[in-house]
Amino acid sequence: MTPVKVNVQSEIGRLKGVILHTPGAEVENMTPCTAQRALYSDILNLSIAQKEYSQLDGVLKRYTKTYQVNDLLKTVLDDRRQRDTLIRKICNVENANDYFDALMEMNSKELTTLMIEGLPAKIDTLTAYIKDEYYALCPLYNFYFTRDASASIGEDVLICKMANQVRVRESMIMEAIFKCPQLFECKMINANDYSHEKVGEGGMAGSQINAGLTIEGGDVLVVNDRILLVGNGLRTSTQGIDMLISRFCKDKKGGEKYILVQELPGNVESFIHLDMVFTMLDRDSCLIYEPLILGDNEYRTVLITMDNGRVKSIKTVANIISALRRLGVDMKPVICGGDDEWNEEREQWHSGANSFALEPGKIFSYARNVHTIEAMNNSGYEIITARDVIAGKKDLNEYKRCVITIEGSELPRGGGGARCMTMPVVREKI
Repeated sequence: MTPVKVNVQSEIGRLKGVILHTPGAEVENMTPCTAQRALYSDILNLSIAQKEYSQLDGVLKRYTKTYQVNDLLKTVLDDRRQRDTLIRKICNVENANDYFDALMEMNSKELTTLMIEGLPAKIDTLTAYIKDEYYALCPLYNFYFTRDASASIGEDVLICKMANQVRVRESMIMEAIFKCPQLFECKMINANDYSHEKVGEGGMAGSQINAGLTIEGGDVLVVNDRILLVGNGLRTSTQGIDMLISRFCKDKKGGEKYILVQELPGNVESFIHLDMVFTMLDRDSCLIYEPLILGDNEYRTVLITMDNGRVKSIKTVANIISALRRLGVDMKPVICGGDDEWNEEREQWHSGANSFALEPGKIFSYARNVHTIEAMNNSGYEIITARDVIAGKKDLNEYKRCVITIEGSELPRGGGGARCMTMPVVREKI
């Protein structure tokens, strides 16, 4: 394939390319005993999850260019030098060096499968037997949430430093994919390599912010080429956000730039990322979990202003909506769950606020969140099913604003929605 030039300047620009990973055997390569380690609260039925995922995938294939992780990874592994670099790194990090030679001799297709679905351990010693661990390389149970291990920010790709060890290989694979010259053309910000950098004069010069640094793509939302929204919670630390500040300060062109930080609860599973409580729908519309975004609570919203290579100010502001308005982005919120507190809490749990835009005003959402869908319909979004789009019964070009519903009985059990399952690499600039 011709290398794709990464460029994502917003959350809602018309989608021209997106990375997906259809859930496979890795999702079922867990038991109730290992589900918690896999970051699941329940185990999934793979056949149902795949049927639901096919609705998302089917619409995207009709609408834009899609790239599957398995195909991209196989291209990397076809190159002997790139294979050596990636497999050596994975084996070192995951203490599997005894398997390196065997992995290097496998064909690319088989190796791609093992890298994602898991590599069974050799039980040929008493130590290995007593350890009672089936896998030498654990399955990547969460990889169908392609948003988390990397994020497109303008022409850059952020390779994320994952908060949980079970997901570290995801970021290593995405790094290899974006480094592959046959696949993508981009600049790279690798949070895993970050150590000592200056934020700029007047900032945190010389600070070592690598200790405790984590950042995941579900916490990074691109409003436009001047404004980022970033969540600070379970998966993204303040040190991870400081790293982004540093990178923003390196760009001294284009006037002031802003990072708007939203603190998130650190002990509630459904608030793992910012996109579980805030996503953009259109130029002037967003979907929110009201108690956290607009309610009276303990979680701060902090505006960081940068100009000419330095941090100009850091201050607490009322909320995301009012801060964006002052920055020239006026958003009318649509409430996840409607206007009932009970429904808001229930539907936020199942990713009701986690939408994904194909283009301004045309978004994906789970059909199960009926009160959220109704709230969107009341705000001018027509409701159509993914099935009807795939079957050709509905033409997206005939709608100004619509919400495309996908079934979601199994997929949400993994802890994410449509935005989590999509990693855009190209969007048209608004």
